[in-house]
Amino acid sequence: MATITTGSVPRLRRGVRLSYDQTRETHVLLFPEGVLVPNPTAAAVLKLCDGAADVAAIASALRHRYAGVREEEILDVLSRLGDRRIVEWT
Repeated sequence: MATITTGSVPRLRRGVRLSYDQTRETHVLLFPEGVLVPNPTAAAVLKLCDGAADVAAIASALRHRYAGVREEEILDVLSRLGDRRIVEWT
């Protein structure tokens, strides 16, 4: 996808799974190339990447839970995860 906008719809790529690791007491992303430990902000965003909600809807949902949520920051997080082939766009 050339341009990611607030209307873009992210989802985890096939083979990628977000899980909660009880031992580490944090979320982990499991994928064929390895394991990534996202920070709490990225984990909150990734939980909402279901292939149905666009970035604007994800931002709205996060605003109900957290103060100061900005769509630009969500786009930045998702863009970086897209570069790492963790997130894809529908």
